[in-house]
Amino acid sequence: MEETGLMFEVSPEFRCGYVAIVGRPNAGKSTLMNALLGQKLSIVTAKAQTTRHKVLGILTNEQAQVIFLDTPGIIKPNYKLQERMMYSVQGAVMDADLVVFLVDAQQEEVRPEVLAFLKDRPAILAINKMDLVAQEKALPLVSRCLAARNFEAVVPISALKGKQLDTLLEEIISRLPFGVPFYPPDQISEHPERFFISEIIREKIFQRFHQEVPYATQVNIVAYEEREGRADLIDAEIVVERETQKGILIGKKGSALKEVGSEARKDIEEMVGKKVFLQLHVKVRDDWRSKEHFLNTYGYRSN
Repeated sequence: MEETGLMFEVSPEFRCGYVAIVGRPNAGKSTLMNALLGQKLSIVTAKAQTTRHKVLGILTNEQAQVIFLDTPGIIKPNYKLQERMMYSVQGAVMDADLVVFLVDAQQEEVRPEVLAFLKDRPAILAINKMDLVAQEKALPLVSRCLAARNFEAVVPISALKGKQLDTLLEEIISRLPFGVPFYPPDQISEHPERFFISEIIREKIFQRFHQEVPYATQVNIVAYEEREGRADLIDAEIVVERETQKGILIGKKGSALKEVGSEARKDIEEMVGKKVFLQLHVKVRDDWRSKEHFLNTYGYRSN
């Protein structure tokens, strides 16, 4: 047994590596990573393109340390924010030792431009939402994927129901390189707490509002003050692109914004393990999704 310096002993057969989870919007990528980790890390909503950043989640057991990269859904970009999101997917694939290509079992085909994101990386084909279709219904989709490129394995799963996830994890671990863990065994991510707080707030906006409003919002944590004997103070700004969006987000006499804050505060308190006082305010930044300086400021990398 080898002492790693991380207070974690590993055998010579221990494996460690990065695994990118990629696929189309609403394939269930965030649901899958959360299920594999056994806790909610990536936000999940019924709307497409909820995930904007590459979200890192770490699973460590006696066999391996798997560093998952949850990625935005693959789309044809219509504006600069979406271009940055696709850069994030490309970067995750290139960083990964293995790719899990997640496909919705209900769809009929996988477009070549989507498969092109996999490059020449080793990949496992995971057919998700198998609880919603008969197995034979998914066979043509699997055949088309296998005809388009090589896959290390094909695993039918249901991320939501937790079906076949043990099998998928075994297939993943068996293909990772041997090595010592990169992170302490109790660490589940490298993102700062502020990142997850902003994501929780954004999730509540996606759940409550419709059409363009959720997609036009960006959440920034302006301040986080830990206060002894009192609730921690969190000051967050919600950026939108137009005054009309601001009005919808705030609602009549501030009612809509209060509901977002109330729902977000519950999840934030559960995450940080103590009471918080959450202040939300809305700012208009005209066409921010298409402006380089705003995207750079908000952490959307271009490479």
